[in-house]
Amino acid sequence: MNKKEISEIRKRFKPEKANISHVYGCYVNGNKEVISYLDESLALMPEEEKKQYLDFLKKALSGTQGRNLTDIIFTSQQVADSDEHRLLMGLRDGKAEARQEFFQKVIENYESEDNYLILCTNDAYDVPYRSHGDVDQSAEHYATEHDDQVFRYFVCAICPVKDGKLALGYFSGENEFHNSLAKQLVCAPETGFLFPAFDNRSTNLYNALFYTRKPEEIHCELIEALFKAEMTMSPAEERQAFEDALADAEINGLETIRELSERLQTRIDENEEDEPLSMSSGDLVNILSDCGVEDSRLRVFQEKYQERFGKASVNPENIVDLKKFEVKAGDVTITVHPEMSFLIEARDVDGKKYIMIPADGVELNGFAVKV
Repeated sequence: MNKKEISEIRKRFKPEKANISHVYGCYVNGNKEVISYLDESLALMPEEEKKQYLDFLKKALSGTQGRNLTDIIFTSQQVADSDEHRLLMGLRDGKAEARQEFFQKVIENYESEDNYLILCTNDAYDVPYRSHGDVDQSAEHYATEHDDQVFRYFVCAICPVKDGKLALGYFSGENEFHNSLAKQLVCAPETGFLFPAFDNRSTNLYNALFYTRKPEEIHCELIEALFKAEMTMSPAEERQAFEDALADAEINGLETIRELSERLQTRIDENEEDEPLSMSSGDLVNILSDCGVEDSRLRVFQEKYQERFGKASVNPENIVDLKKFEVKAGDVTITVHPEMSFLIEARDVDGKKYIMIPADGVELNGFAVKV
């Protein structure tokens, strides 16, 4: 799924556009015990409550592709005949027995010390036909030309449920203020998924879209249990593997890493596709070569890259921090916007290496000072 397709499905969860009739769920404690089940009609809810349910589900389709949102790919054999795909199809079709099996599978495999709510819903999206001008066509035109374009899907969001904070509250019967503890509160989802994928604005039974709030804490155990899919590295692991490959090849000069970051940022800015940019080892070797890295080190880097990633490509947004340029030396940290990284220099003064910055407009704890 690309950004536009994800956005199109997310709009289904706006209260004024939602055609979702029910939400289902299972409330579980930290000991993997079911506290209660949920089966609520959105039509009978107050508007604010309905909006909260839809917001939690929509959150499971948010974030950055390649970091918060990961494509899960099924093999042809799985789609043709596998327990995991049959279960997902049952969830998509709204079968009650499939939901019960799904709840049990999550409870057995999801690791959490907190209570949590497994929140689910089904939807059928009558996908409007779009002309080349990206304009929705009339319902009559759609009905005659695209009768099969109904996207039926299932969304799950797993939300922590935490105790509220102790606060001073007013008790009207006593006309006094006392400490009161807020009831348990449902928080934004930690993880979730959509099945099937909405690719080329149509159903793709070979893919699912998996969400994780913290890319460094992706729930691989849940992915393995639900999808029987081999999980790729998390963004944090991907970055560490890339850094290790650079270190093994002794590609660690300040100017080289600065230029590498700048060139990767340029590639991302120039990417006009809706899908996240991916780069192979050959792409990275070419960039490093343009940064002036010697051929001998490039050969070592490519070897170390293939040891860690095989033939897989990487998302450049995962392997360098493009939001800041940060230099640490001992207990001192210097952070600037990437566009201002040229202000930081490495100098050799009397045989000792220093990190230098211009001493213009210096402030000390908010006070303007002279250097």
